[in-house]
Amino acid sequence: MARTLEYTLDPQDVAALRAALADLRRDGLSPVEPPFYERRWDCQDLLPAGLRRRLDDFRRNEPSAACLIRGFPVDDGAVGPTPGHWERPEGHRSTIDSDLYMAMCGMALGEPFAWATLQFGRLVQDVFPVKGDERRMSGHGSEAYLLFHTDDAFRADSCDYLLLFGVRNADRTPTYISSARDLSLSERDRRLLSEPRFHIVPDDEHIRQLELRAPGDPALARALEARDEPRPVPVLFGSADHPYIRYDEPFMDCAGDDPAARRALDALRAELERVRQPVVVDQGTLLVLDNHAAAHARESFTARYDGTDRWLRKLIVSRGRRRWTGDATEPGGRIIL
Repeated sequence: MARTLEYTLDPQDVAALRAALADLRRDGLSPVEPPFYERRWDCQDLLPAGLRRRLDDFRRNEPSAACLIRGFPVDDGAVGPTPGHWERPEGHRSTIDSDLYMAMCGMALGEPFAWATLQFGRLVQDVFPVKGDERRMSGHGSEAYLLFHTDDAFRADSCDYLLLFGVRNADRTPTYISSARDLSLSERDRRLLSEPRFHIVPDDEHIRQLELRAPGDPALARALEARDEPRPVPVLFGSADHPYIRYDEPFMDCAGDDPAARRALDALRAELERVRQPVVVDQGTLLVLDNHAAAHARESFTARYDGTDRWLRKLIVSRGRRRWTGDATEPGGRIIL
């Protein structure tokens, strides 16, 4: 099976990062907002050389579907308790250091961006349990096993990389990663899965957040169209020896009555569970996931809502903005309808 790459920050790396963060903080800009990336477009140059090489290898050569970077210092007291909701009226200053670090890594891989339909289009977003959402198929659920998916699979321009940073994960709740290269499928099933026989619709969060908070937002109309009039798409693409995947188990189905395609989809579902590898994004760990090379899932857990629950910060990255510039809500092209 394809292994997950790992890199552990050594004391010299940490010292270099502390100096870089001090430099970036002087600008007073937050990676949560687009101006940071336009002003500090070269922030990736401040990364330690060894880490920069690892990320460059991951991007250029695709040696694995995932990379874990361990050892970023997190002051549990300074970041404060896990918030109760992503609206975060208190702001995002408590996680500024890890947000800057994640932005530096994101810029080394490509161009960070966000969907206008999620968390008000913030570039760095929250992943933690929200009371009342326990059974939802989203990063805010907890009691339900979050089924295998690639992020925003309903869109052809979904992110190339998903970055998840562990602010807190005391219970060590695992994320599961299944690489498309590890899947053992019959030639018939692989062929069927590579044909446009499947519908993938937006997950609930893309629609629910705007219906509740911005019902007049044009992004909502686009999300509703994607839900109500989905176009058939393939699930597997790329070459047979280097396959990619587009998948969202709870929000996809066959396009019409297609028993053969359904059997192939069932075979794929079973394979994703068979080859899954657990990864714990614990405190101070950054998971970089190739969103086209692997699907991921998350184990269920019981949320306490006492400020100690699992808390990740999330950033999505495109290898190049040119493919989606022009479909944006602001001039920098980082918040996409």
